[in-house]
Amino acid sequence: MGVEAQDRDVTAARLLKSSAKNSYDPYVDIDWDAPLAEGKAYMPLERVSLYGTDLWAKLTPEQRIELSKHEIASIMSVGLWFEIVLMQLLARYVFDLDARTEHAQYAMTEIGDETRHSVMFARTAERLGVPRYGVPKAVHRAAKVFGATAAGPSMFASVLVAEETTDRLQRSMMDDDGIQPLIRSVNRIHVVEEARHVRFAKEEVLRETPKLSKAALQRHRLRTALVAFGVIDSMVDARIYRSVGIAPREGRAAALANPHFHETRRWMAEKIVPFLREAGLIGGRSEGLWRRAHLL
Repeated sequence: MGVEAQDRDVTAARLLKSSAKNSYDPYVDIDWDAPLAEGKAYMPLERVSLYGTDLWAKLTPEQRIELSKHEIASIMSVGLWFEIVLMQLLARYVFDLDARTEHAQYAMTEIGDETRHSVMFARTAERLGVPRYGVPKAVHRAAKVFGATAAGPSMFASVLVAEETTDRLQRSMMDDDGIQPLIRSVNRIHVVEEARHVRFAKEEVLRETPKLSKAALQRHRLRTALVAFGVIDSMVDARIYRSVGIAPREGRAAALANPHFHETRRWMAEKIVPFLREAGLIGGRSEGLWRRAHLL
């Protein structure tokens, strides 16, 4: 399963060519002035965190659509925040590389992609007219340390967890006529460009993980599991439930106990979990964190 180190620049050259051909400017490629479509959801209703609960049964069709708007805005806001963390990680990563190599140049290109994605998600939240959503303070503080210190396979594995879980949700929407056109446009851009980022990160995981000692492997497994738990558990800000008259604590408690929501989390992680397990970054005692997050 290993990838030879000399393949780095070969892969990077292909990704740089793809970036030149298939990159987007959200300011130009999204019609921000188009009216929102009446009666269309903002994410698949069966993927909303309260779907299938007693609280969901009490909501009107209009309230369910409203909740879907706030929930996708929360997911995008957390995605925006994580991409800012990723930009820090990539900037530190490039700092020690030879900038003449295509590998380093692609890493810098990815930073540019993530900058545009963050602006795109921010503009989407603004266009939807929702409050500012985000991660809990404890996760925000932990991310400052992670952004300043993370390195090696767990750094790239953590990136993959965040990108692949959201990608699974976005792919399910981008060609769905029942979803708001604005959301579909945003998802389509993100899916196309993130495919390159995923390839880049996966190859780094495959290159670097086999070099770890047993003790180092356990540390990287734990870091990856902690980030996976923190990211997936923070995607839905409890304050979204106020949009339909539900107290945040009540809504979060119902969502965390909801088997449909557990299944959605596992579904979102279906692509990345087998990869990380085969690469060796899921296993040992830290696997319990993945189960607690309902990712396994």
